[in-house]
Amino acid sequence: MSVTELQLIDTHCHLDLPVFDPDRAAVLAAAHAIGVETLVVPAIEQAGWSRVLAQRATATAARPACRVALGLHPLYLPPLAEAEATLAALQSLLAAERPVAIGEIGLDFHRGDADRAYQLALFEAQLVLAREARLPVLLHVRKAHEEVLAALARIGGVGGIAHAFSGSLQQAARYLDRGFRLGFGGMLTFARSTRLRRLARALPVDALVLETDAPDMTVAAHRGERNSPAYLDQVLAALAEVRDESPQMLAAHTTANARAVLAL
Repeated sequence: MSVTELQLIDTHCHLDLPVFDPDRAAVLAAAHAIGVETLVVPAIEQAGWSRVLAQRATATAARPACRVALGLHPLYLPPLAEAEATLAALQSLLAAERPVAIGEIGLDFHRGDADRAYQLALFEAQLVLAREARLPVLLHVRKAHEEVLAALARIGGVGGIAHAFSGSLQQAARYLDRGFRLGFGGMLTFARSTRLRRLARALPVDALVLETDAPDMTVAAHRGERNSPAYLDQVLAALAEVRDESPQMLAAHTTANARAVLAL
């Protein structure tokens, strides 16, 4: 099977960002050429919702399909005074546009000055919207896996993808128990990512989905450069290496996993 016969899904790619404006069509064509059939474009803030929706398109002979997720990233939340109105606008847009997921949402406690209570309040509010709309979520989790897992338990009834997963094997099992898949991207291609590579090897294949997070978190071969969905085959190759399994088998499984969790 040649690389062009692979069917891959990039479950997390910020194709809407202005850094892609000069050559977005070429990026999509390059992604299609290495087997990307679908990519999911998540929003990070209200100002970007219309920009994300503008990327939505069906597949053609020269480009993959683009699907979208709408939400509020924990580092790009609206001011407190605007929170209620922003959540109401999100709820209306979910009904009108019916994205494949709510995202990118979650908790980011990496910075010491993070307003944890406010992040948690808006995260849980978006989980409620997801449960009511019967949509999965795309999770951003940094230094907050226990808090995210606790929130998921409180709200209940929500699955999805834990993007750029880097938690423990025990935390991974708890996400899987809640119907989540775990996203692996460019960091897997770095030999120094020993802990992440051990985790990717230990997990059941049904847990795994592929992502790039382009333009960020690029692969080792393009260190210091803009990331691209056209590098997803390099993530697949790294996953095949660490698991000692065929790229073709892993492509089939990760694509099936993404289709199942996102109802693609």
